[in-house]
Amino acid sequence: MISINIYNDDCIEVMSRLENGSIDLILTDPPYNLGNFMKNRDTNLGKMRKNFFGDAGWDDMDFKEWEESMNRFFDKSSNVIKTGGSMIIFMSILKVETLIKIAETHGFYYKTTGIWHKTNPMPRNMNIQFVNSTEAWLYFVYKKRTGTFNNDGAMYHDFIETSVTSNGERRYGKHPTQKPEILMSHFIDLLSNPGETILDPFMGSGTTGVAAKKLDRNFIGIEIDECYFKIAKSRINEDKQA
Repeated sequence: MISINIYNDDCIEVMSRLENGSIDLILTDPPYNLGNFMKNRDTNLGKMRKNFFGDAGWDDMDFKEWEESMNRFFDKSSNVIKTGGSMIIFMSILKVETLIKIAETHGFYYKTTGIWHKTNPMPRNMNIQFVNSTEAWLYFVYKKRTGTFNNDGAMYHDFIETSVTSNGERRYGKHPTQKPEILMSHFIDLLSNPGETILDPFMGSGTTGVAAKKLDRNFIGIEIDECYFKIAKSRINEDKQA
């Protein structure tokens, strides 16, 4: 019987209470520190989407504040993850080098930077520039060079292509940076085994938890925003009943 534990709290506080070396895979999508940057860009995104992340307020840190928050995150992650455990963290490509430097100071071995390509991105500014259709993700292993990788002899590229999150996955409410279930399932399948424990410290609307539950993994999710936490709880509870 797998366990699901979700918390409406600050991730640093909750991770401080988790058992050391209890997590097999950290799969998460933290703030990209782009809120203020995007507000100063010549973009029509705010007009096209009411829940634009740049207006949400949770991505408005200055760079030094964001950098310190990521340093605290990796510090706590290094306590709770097992030796040989893996981490996938989504991030703006503008911040990749900074994140790698922080991760390495806490014992995380950098494996690769990959790309998620959205096959049907929002066509913002399509008549004046290239449409933004990609996001980066980084792959780390803690204290080892290689962790679990269930490829069964197949070759997996560091390029993943899916559609954006469907309306069906948003029926309990919308999160401005919600990832599709198929994307999170891809990493859970490859980098963990049934019965192991997945942690998402920036749970958002709960996609990682839904995917982990369906793939017979234990799940710990943390989300500080009460509105998004309620969405995640509804989604994961529905999957419990499915």
